[in-house]
Amino acid sequence: MEEEKELSIADSQLSIEEFLRKDEQKDLLRFLTAGSVDDGKSTLIGRLLFDSKKIYEDQLDALERDSKRMGNAGESIDYALLTDGLKAEREQGITIDVAYRYFSTNNRKFIIADTPGHEQYTRNMITGGSTANLAIILVDACTGVITQTRRHTYLVSLLGIKHVVLAVNKMDLLGFDEKVYRQIVSDYMDFVAPLNIPDITPIPLSALEGDNVVEKSERTPWYNGPSLLEFLETVPIDQDRNMTDFRYPVQYVLRPNLDFRGFSGKVASGIIRKGDEVMALPSRKKSRIKSIVTYDGELDYAFPPQCVTLTLEDEIDISRGEMIVHPDNEPLSGRYISSMLVWMDEEPMDLSKQFYIKHTSAQTRARIEKINYKVNINTMEQLSVENGQLSAESLSMKLNEIASVIITTGKELFFDPYLKNRQTGAFILIDPITHNTSAVGMIMDKASDKQTVDNGQLTIHLSQLGINEEHYEAVEKIRVELARQGVEINVVK
Repeated sequence: MEEEKELSIADSQLSIEEFLRKDEQKDLLRFLTAGSVDDGKSTLIGRLLFDSKKIYEDQLDALERDSKRMGNAGESIDYALLTDGLKAEREQGITIDVAYRYFSTNNRKFIIADTPGHEQYTRNMITGGSTANLAIILVDACTGVITQTRRHTYLVSLLGIKHVVLAVNKMDLLGFDEKVYRQIVSDYMDFVAPLNIPDITPIPLSALEGDNVVEKSERTPWYNGPSLLEFLETVPIDQDRNMTDFRYPVQYVLRPNLDFRGFSGKVASGIIRKGDEVMALPSRKKSRIKSIVTYDGELDYAFPPQCVTLTLEDEIDISRGEMIVHPDNEPLSGRYISSMLVWMDEEPMDLSKQFYIKHTSAQTRARIEKINYKVNINTMEQLSVENGQLSAESLSMKLNEIASVIITTGKELFFDPYLKNRQTGAFILIDPITHNTSAVGMIMDKASDKQTVDNGQLTIHLSQLGINEEHYEAVEKIRVELARQGVEINVVK
């Protein structure tokens, strides 16, 4: 009897350990919801959590009480209150800030970002979508594809999100009319074609009543696709990461004793193996990987997004902010970058101002040299001085505006185009006085120094470079000499 009891306890321990082991091996899908106000984003997330039985009893009790007191769903439970927790959100029945929710199923773990629909909260959506693998774009079946649908889809494409679910919501209000659904899908596909989003999956649903959210609905016999949760559990995201180009920004030089010197950081992209030949940038010194060290022991290889410590066979001087790569696969490098910029600060852009640029683990000074064009995100029209839509005096950026710009950095950066590698193609600009995040950027390509010149002349502000008055004469001699060689520079004290 005692032996049977011991065997039973041992079996239960094994089953728990097996469960935990499988749970650790589940992959993680990050996704956001976006759409116009009252399209049902928060309701959809609440319904998804409720129907998949991921709400605790105390949460459900609180939800039922809050629904009676301040809900907007009549006698039914207002599932939007699960994510709209701010007082202002519940009073107005809208989403203002990004709300994150975590849940898991037997197949996958999820982190949901419920983003606002208002145009004035564009920066909040950029924040929520910066790490997302997938976006759910909600469309109200009663209104169809509208301006905000186009705006959010453009932002999703700008963020490099490869998977989009077109969730046609509130189908119950139209009696699950297939013709309405097909027309909305057709309109959306016509609009999204130029944006080159590789994977778009339309799903008809009712967030309030739960049709096609977790289980397939009998009220849509004409729809043969998966339910929303079924799609989220099975959408392939393994190939979304760049596993080809090895990029390892060094975050910290680990020196616990005289016998160990390693370079700690996160594998941004690609795969690294013991014995691989590597090169340090910018020094271009080469060596081989001696070991790949983690808290749990050494590895034979590492891949993104693992955090590891690399040791090399040779003594190479490498510091924080530098990058380790394979010598036959180098990133782009330079001080001039062409990028798309989203302005995040309440204070408008000042073109004469210097910023800090934070790119991977590197940080240096940066200036916005030139605005090529601004984007009207409601129409996706490119507005520029050359086309006559903007005046030279108004060429600046305000909160939530998007523009194509040329940026000059204080030191050389090592990067990839954002659409090729999100980890090494993204950066932020920081205000040096307030330390606010002024803008987020997506690198499009390397720019030449000629692209920073406006009307054939490069302007240098000596005071911003920290050059004292006693050195002005030497700078003037350099300017004159360059002018003889055909390079015109406008020097401003």
